[in-house]
Amino acid sequence: MTNFPNETIAAVATPAGKGGVGVIRVSGGRVADVIRFVLGKPLQAREACFLPFLDQDGSVLDSGIALYFQAPRSFTGEDVLELHAHGSPVVLDLLMRRILSLGVRMARPGEFSERAFLNGKIDLAQAEAIADLIESSTAQAARSAQRSLQGEFSRLINALVDELIHLRTYVEAAIDFVDEDIDFLGEGAIQGQLSNLLRRLEQIHRSAKQGCVLRDGLTVVIAGSPNAGKSSLLNRLAGRETAIVTEIAGTTRDLLREYIQIDGMPLHIIDTAGLREEGVDLVEKEGIRRAREAINHADLVLLMVDDRYSGQDGGLIADWTENLPVVRLRNKIDLTGRYPGMHESDGAVEISLSVKTGAGVEMLRQYLKQRAGYDSGVGDVFAARRRHLEALARAREAVANGLRQLEECNAPELLAEDLRLAQHALSEITGAFTTEDLLGRVFGSFCIGK
Repeated sequence: MTNFPNETIAAVATPAGKGGVGVIRVSGGRVADVIRFVLGKPLQAREACFLPFLDQDGSVLDSGIALYFQAPRSFTGEDVLELHAHGSPVVLDLLMRRILSLGVRMARPGEFSERAFLNGKIDLAQAEAIADLIESSTAQAARSAQRSLQGEFSRLINALVDELIHLRTYVEAAIDFVDEDIDFLGEGAIQGQLSNLLRRLEQIHRSAKQGCVLRDGLTVVIAGSPNAGKSSLLNRLAGRETAIVTEIAGTTRDLLREYIQIDGMPLHIIDTAGLREEGVDLVEKEGIRRAREAINHADLVLLMVDDRYSGQDGGLIADWTENLPVVRLRNKIDLTGRYPGMHESDGAVEISLSVKTGAGVEMLRQYLKQRAGYDSGVGDVFAARRRHLEALARAREAVANGLRQLEECNAPELLAEDLRLAQHALSEITGAFTTEDLLGRVFGSFCIGK
């Protein structure tokens, strides 16, 4: 267990503002002093007690529920006290001042969870799942975060690490005992285990990718010429009249942002000003500049064109989206007689639809889910972050490279190094191997009081 001498921390654990109940959390070696001077009587561990909360002169600041969790059976692994007071910001502030006067300091963002990690109560993936659960914006995202918090993701990663350690033992034994009549690498046993390990890494990466989509969502920018139907598409996808739609070109001047869900998948949609080069005023020019900026930060661009004039769009945004995926939408097919459908050629995707009638819109919705790698039918998804995906990708690449070294070059020394790199990458996910910089980035994003 990690000790924090003289570093008792406290914070309001409930959101800012007025409420029925406000919770103050205290953790560290001075919890006993807080109990003695603020509550005036000892507490039994894990028993709720209704008590007055006392100021320095003995006057009552408030009355509420006190809960004491004795180390190491607490969230942080230290002595923890929770005071459930009335949710007035004034009352909570008075209580915090009283507690801080007893040698306690304000907690940093995420410091309670950080102490839980450092004291071995949770691993790093579980700590991140706490923040993901708090920030979850869909029911599926909350369920996936809960699975990670319960350790499902960590168990999968730890099983992979154990297998890597097992493989490293055999490979390094083959290197150390090369002159012995023992062939650890013959008969293809190691190759089969490596291939199986690669398949499992791929499966976990797919589940983690879906968990990442549930957490972060997909940012989609709708771009195109004026009056192509961009704002109408936004309204259709959102299910309500979010954007003003008229026949006047340039109605949309600023960026319109809408958050929606498609079968539980979060989607951030941005409607932009119509793109044209001539005959625009200063306001519309600024709208086009903002559209360009939004396009450059998109995960996906929907380039909408009027099917009646689809040949005139030319390279409308080609210079802006060199490294971005673009899907071309042929809108207003109700006016041209074209059938709704999707066409893909050389990696370029084109969808024909009518926003007005709804024809082809469901096809677009399904394509957006497919593009994000999202499957609403998958039940065992766990919360994941981009750093987890990067670590899994590095581990998969290292194992694949090691397998090639063994099969093509018969180089167990290189395989041993690749297995070490793979283990290192996976250990970053759970925090078995980590750095202070990584911890700072992870816990610095948490809210205060958690």
